[in-house]
Amino acid sequence: MMKHMRGMGAMACLLVAGLSLPGVATAHGPVSGEDDPCLRWIGEQVVHFNAYQPQYELKGQYCTDIPRAGDTFLVVDLVDPALRNEPVGMRVVKGNGSNETDDQIVADIRPSTHPDGVLRSEVRLDEGVYTVTIATETQNLMKRPQYRLRVHMTDYQQLAQTVVVPLLGLLLAAWLMYKLLRSTWLRNWWTVLRS
Repeated sequence: MMKHMRGMGAMACLLVAGLSLPGVATAHGPVSGEDDPCLRWIGEQVVHFNAYQPQYELKGQYCTDIPRAGDTFLVVDLVDPALRNEPVGMRVVKGNGSNETDDQIVADIRPSTHPDGVLRSEVRLDEGVYTVTIATETQNLMKRPQYRLRVHMTDYQQLAQTVVVPLLGLLLAAWLMYKLLRSTWLRNWWTVLRS
């Protein structure tokens, strides 16, 4: 009986730990390949985008959610060698890119060749939504890859994972403990143990 109780207690602890720390429970390292949200296609060629803020975090790489406003390094890796010989540019616009009259151009890097395969820029990003467009001179305007950057904004999905999921785990553990304490099996076991 005691072995059964320890097993249930260990299972409840694992359940609470798994729900409260989803990153640990499903850790798989950095995302690569087609699952990488920072990859975009220009026709049949691939680009990879990253944003860095070394003044806040030296090793932090961001793709869509940038945690703080401030000076930001934008880096586009031209993965396909063919893009390195083709003029490629980048435009950073404050706004979601749907209404060009209201959007404010933050940076405009004119198309040029990049033999090292890296297109880079440093911009100051304030709180808000930005659109980064990567373009080549030959690519159709509708097929240009875009990145939506959310700078210093609340990510409600992450907030739910860090607050709501652990709370639900604790509620589930409390409910299981309540059911266990109210069970006739535990009462019978306690009676036998006391006698």
